[in-house]
Amino acid sequence: MKATIKLASALLAFAGVAACNTDLGVENLSNPDVGRVFSVPASIEATIGSGYQTVHNALTNNGALMPEVEVLALESYSSLNNFNMGIRVAIPRLPIPNSNGAPSIFTEFSGLSRGSRLMVNAIDALAKLTKGGNTLGSPAQDLRAKSFGYFVAGCDLGWLAMIYDSAAIVSPGMPSDSIPGLSAAADVMKVAISYLDSAVNIASSPAASASGGFPIPDLWLGGNALSASDFVRLARSYRARFRAGVARTPAQRAAVDWNAVIADADAGIQKDLLVNVGGNTGWNIGFNSSQAHVDPGWSEMSMLYFGMADTSGAYASFIASPMSSRNGYFLVKTPDKRWPSGETRAAQQKASTPPAGFDSKPYITNRTLAEVPGDGWGVSYYDFFRLKYIRINSSQGPYPEFAKAENDLLAAEGYIRKGDFANAAAKIDLTRVPNGLPALSGAITSATQPVPGGNACVPLVPSPAGTVSCGNIMEAMKYEKRIETAMTSFGRWWIDGRGWGDLPEGTAYEYPVPYEEMQARQLPSYSLGASSGSAAAKGTYGF
Repeated sequence: MKATIKLASALLAFAGVAACNTDLGVENLSNPDVGRVFSVPASIEATIGSGYQTVHNALTNNGALMPEVEVLALESYSSLNNFNMGIRVAIPRLPIPNSNGAPSIFTEFSGLSRGSRLMVNAIDALAKLTKGGNTLGSPAQDLRAKSFGYFVAGCDLGWLAMIYDSAAIVSPGMPSDSIPGLSAAADVMKVAISYLDSAVNIASSPAASASGGFPIPDLWLGGNALSASDFVRLARSYRARFRAGVARTPAQRAAVDWNAVIADADAGIQKDLLVNVGGNTGWNIGFNSSQAHVDPGWSEMSMLYFGMADTSGAYASFIASPMSSRNGYFLVKTPDKRWPSGETRAAQQKASTPPAGFDSKPYITNRTLAEVPGDGWGVSYYDFFRLKYIRINSSQGPYPEFAKAENDLLAAEGYIRKGDFANAAAKIDLTRVPNGLPALSGAITSATQPVPGGNACVPLVPSPAGTVSCGNIMEAMKYEKRIETAMTSFGRWWIDGRGWGDLPEGTAYEYPVPYEEMQARQLPSYSLGASSGSAAAKGTYGF
């Protein structure tokens, strides 16, 4: 079996590697055989139909990277070493080690790489089926499957490009036993976008909505039987997410094609995409709706970013203190309805009603559980418990796969960068105004004006000098995006924070190709982060 050692481990599944015992003339039926797997039309459609669930499960995974990327961006704080959180949250920041014995960073890489390979194999099998004059059931059904397959392959590669510095690009027509080399994240993302283009173009054809075509079966998207037009909206929202999110630095974020982001986001989803998770659904509930709610040792809110909601002066005092002596145990008083109201801790605890669903308010609880030790800049009285309704409901329920607010605020950022402050303000106000904050529309006409609110403005933005001031429209957009998308998808704050230049200094802004993959390719492994050149500089707030 020496010949197989060179095969990349993440791509072995479904690769159809030749058997090694040809001298005996015996077929090795335990070896993947793509032709046999896809010999029945139903297996082609079933494979494509389960593809997005595989994307979700690769990312929404307790034991993988989600908990640690959340502490990297201080979307969550924990000093526990479980899930590598204590290692990643430490300031000064440490590099991402990537050698034998280091904490594994392989789960997402493996799952997404295998998923992309499986999808292109299924797309090829579908093409072979239709070329032979056969069908899954009808021409429209074939188009629906083909469109969804390209969508899934685009999501697989897009997430790889968002997380890792490089990955392998797989494409239709590629021999199933070939092992492509590693390509830079930007190049991987170009292919991901092209696959989403294909998904949109195919689904937009009237033929795809003929008999047997759209809507897609509801199980393909966790209970959402999307029409062709709604599916196109989802794919366009994903394109907007990926176009902006692949940027690692403020310069790269500024260079994003914001016209394309605006166009996609404005034509994107019109409501939250919620998928049914837990129970017997086969969809993971993940850390954010399970383990994060055990006690504050697993997840609590650092006031470095969340504290920008405070209007009492306590956050200003917190920021004025040196990092090493900051104390996050202060009462946040704010007009923002997503926080518990009250002038005392007891009053806020009484107002912290358990969430009944994703739209329940407040999103944040002033906890009644005992505090746990931690860094002063990381601990607080508060937990972000917006997704706790899933844990309360026997660990099952609707999970936010793509929040509409994320889509709207991608458009808002684009409008800000294009100097269209009226449209930007209108997008930001969609979540800002219903939650008790004064409207930006009609009040903000430039990039530098402070948000309305006077001494009670939100957000109150820190500077590297240790002072605070009312934020501008960009900071208002950031605040809305942080609080509306917190813990709703993989690395939301980390991905945005690196492009905005807001991460703590030295934070890794991408992961290396895991050592398991590098060893399978007989290549040397490497580490990133801290002083490697793939880490955040001291940025906007001086953290």
